[in-house]
Amino acid sequence: MQKQALEGVRVLDIATVIAAPWAAGLLADFGAEVIKVEMTGRGDAFRAMGPLKDGKSIRWPSMGRNKKSVTLDFHYEEGKQLFLDLVKKSDVVIENFKTGTLEKWGIGVEKMREVNPDIIVTHVTGYGQTGPYRKLAGLGTPLQAFSGYTYMQGYPDRPPVSPPFALADYVAGLYAAFGTMMALYHRDALKGKPQEIDVSLYEGIFRMEEAMVAEYDLMGKIRQRSPMPSGASCPIGTFETGDNKYVIIVCSTNPVFEHLCDAMEKREEWLPKYALAKDRLADPKPIMDAVTAWVKDHTFDELKEKCSKAGVPISTIYNIKDCFEDPQYQARHDIVDVPCEEFGHVKMPGIVPVLSETPGSIRWPGQKLGSANEEVYGKLLGLSEEKLQELKDKKII
Repeated sequence: MQKQALEGVRVLDIATVIAAPWAAGLLADFGAEVIKVEMTGRGDAFRAMGPLKDGKSIRWPSMGRNKKSVTLDFHYEEGKQLFLDLVKKSDVVIENFKTGTLEKWGIGVEKMREVNPDIIVTHVTGYGQTGPYRKLAGLGTPLQAFSGYTYMQGYPDRPPVSPPFALADYVAGLYAAFGTMMALYHRDALKGKPQEIDVSLYEGIFRMEEAMVAEYDLMGKIRQRSPMPSGASCPIGTFETGDNKYVIIVCSTNPVFEHLCDAMEKREEWLPKYALAKDRLADPKPIMDAVTAWVKDHTFDELKEKCSKAGVPISTIYNIKDCFEDPQYQARHDIVDVPCEEFGHVKMPGIVPVLSETPGSIRWPGQKLGSANEEVYGKLLGLSEEKLQELKDKKII
């Protein structure tokens, strides 16, 4: 079997719900051995999160994929010792408890380093490990609001709206995985010290708000709600076609605007008058009106042919059914069908990114709670069957 990029890396995922477990899942997709440590009897709260089918979470098979589920109760001293025994044999711990919680339980980073000086610890919290809000509870949707993002989302004459899924959590998960990989490279390739990675739920979104930061700093401008990015491109927006579809057209650069002029034909009067973005932004209405009318005079297929030929990016606004049926998604294996005990089969997003030499894989869906107890505690830690039964009887595992 072909090796995977992260073979030989062992990760303890002691986190719950979305951001941090998703980060661990990204590492698992590329071959890291991820041991999912869950509360005895309850498991990760994500297992009970909707949407539900027959009372079971349809999201768990994807969130838990490629992870080995073990149970462990940190409230017991034996449970804490078992955790430290796992730390001793691991490379990374990913956690998302409130700042200071692991220290309160006596299993903080210093204690981990006593048993494994090389351990890397990735923290994912609402507000980060420092600052006046560091010990406050945090969830993705409120933290999106805290980031400044929600304020700008929606229409100017209506209240702000949040995305229909946990965007801040998934963005934070990307940063957590990215930070973990940098720490592994620094430790193993550069022979540096093991690090802690500090990821908050709000900063990943805020990091993307470069234009808004500069606007406020240099121009005193507060970006207001808009259904599309504003102040950077023209034309830009959602336009309705003659066959009642909605398309997105964005001319982010001057060459793309020139290509749009070619696609629309007979727009020589726009050049050189509107050749530069600053001139288009100073007088956007004639362009927006003309593009709106042009789109309405064509079907989407006609527009796609004209725009593609001229080099103008264009897309209809897809729903999930469109994604399932599109040949590009199919060719890229963006949606994969995975055998699953709970549902027979379940479709889930494929592996991202695509690596040419060490591609990732989905080896199994999210396991039932504690499925890997015998493998991890028995084979990895060497506990006897009698000891495992004793720990079960005490409800430690």
